[in-house]
Amino acid sequence: MARHLLGIRHLDKDQIEHLLSLAADFKLRIIEDKPVPKLNKQVVGMLFFENSTRTRVSFEQAAHYLSMKTASFSAAGSSMSKGETLKDTILTLRYERLNGLVMRHRMSGTPTLAAHHFGGPVLNAGDGQHEHPTQALGDALTIIERKGDLDGLIVAIVGDVEHSRVARSNAWLLSKMGAEVRFVGPKTLIPAMSSMLPGAVFYDLATGIADADVVITLRLQKERMLEGMLSSIGEYAAMYQVNRDTLKYAQPDCLVMHPGPLNRGIEVDDVAADGERSAITSQVENGVFVRMASLYWAFTETEPKSEMNPAI
Repeated sequence: MARHLLGIRHLDKDQIEHLLSLAADFKLRIIEDKPVPKLNKQVVGMLFFENSTRTRVSFEQAAHYLSMKTASFSAAGSSMSKGETLKDTILTLRYERLNGLVMRHRMSGTPTLAAHHFGGPVLNAGDGQHEHPTQALGDALTIIERKGDLDGLIVAIVGDVEHSRVARSNAWLLSKMGAEVRFVGPKTLIPAMSSMLPGAVFYDLATGIADADVVITLRLQKERMLEGMLSSIGEYAAMYQVNRDTLKYAQPDCLVMHPGPLNRGIEVDDVAADGERSAITSQVENGVFVRMASLYWAFTETEPKSEMNPAI
């Protein structure tokens, strides 16, 4: 039976710890120029129905490090532009003998649909407003590198929580690992069913990030917003921007994070984005290693041992 990575919500703590440990091991091996396992007989399809820079490139780089072959796919240049359904596209790719899929789609649940019909591993690279599991894993690895552990930390997730799959995956992961999660933003950008998510809600930035060890800022996803959800960009920045002045409410060594792409001058200022507290570039780098771990975990039939024996 194929092993999929569709979301964080349904992973248990041991699985999360294993993926993070595997990612850390891969990172050390790459940095020290040591061999890693080769999955050179595997071909993974890169199905990106939404624009992406960080996630797509890091998945491709992760596959390259594992000696996997990749097959890129875009809806605009495919039979889907001629009316073919997603199901039939997935079946076509299955019988063209791809071994697995990495999939990003604007509709929630599409990787789950693909997993049902494809037959091989499917990894969710972000689906609608549902989840983005590898982003959460990369964020967790970054926090652990800087803070040593996740247990007991206060993590404030600030901004457009309503439309953020990153916020949801991070909330599930951090809460499972013992962190206190806070959602901070205007009422219009906090999910109506926020009680179903593992975190407390704050509408005031100063209160929400008070004593926070980590502040994760989110992009305003204007392309997903209904009219009237945001009075003005300027008002939002005045009330919820993470910057030199507002960070004084958080811990002195608070990490500032952002999944990207970031809008400078709106969600963060230059001091927050580029200063010594920022971990944004580390998030990007660690994205490669958690996606290596995710591909390896999904494409190997048995749970890999802590001491890997690479097939050279």
